[in-house]
Amino acid sequence: MTSIELLTEVDSITRKNIDFIQKNLTKLSENQIKWKPNSSSWSLVEIFAHLNEYARFYHAAFAYKIEITKFREPKSQFISSPLGKSAWKSMKLGNLNNIKRKFNAHRNFNPSVQTELVTGKDIEVFSEKQSELLELIEKAKNVNIQRVKVPIAISKLIRLRLGDALLFVVYHNERHIQQAFNLIEHRAFPKN
Repeated sequence: MTSIELLTEVDSITRKNIDFIQKNLTKLSENQIKWKPNSSSWSLVEIFAHLNEYARFYHAAFAYKIEITKFREPKSQFISSPLGKSAWKSMKLGNLNNIKRKFNAHRNFNPSVQTELVTGKDIEVFSEKQSELLELIEKAKNVNIQRVKVPIAISKLIRLRLGDALLFVVYHNERHIQQAFNLIEHRAFPKN
């Protein structure tokens, strides 16, 4: 794929996420955002607390690497590394918006374990983080997204190409937006 195609895709998915939140989640009650169908599931606030913690890490990493890189000349073609492709493909939804593979969240990013991640303003904060991500995607257009490398959240030693990391983060967001959609569509989801 080309770098422009990649950046257009991550921009488009991010805008859809913002739209979903504005249309479906901004007027929910506290009861609704804290509801979960069972004890092993996450509520809406837990889903977004999880995403916000990832955003805190990745957005800072993206901003820093874009700012300091010496690879200022964008390259038209983007080729994923094998590790990068494996990472983002594992997050990508299936053709029917189904979650193909389930993962256990890393302890540091799991609001069931780290309950202090949940602030009560998690949906609002995520919406703000999505706007911040759009700005970072715009800035990424001015660098070589294949040569800029970003550490991953669970190991500073492993680094992904910026293009792969953007796909990973955006597909991860999209995956959890689908989880939120499934939650509000649940037959037992509270009416108010």
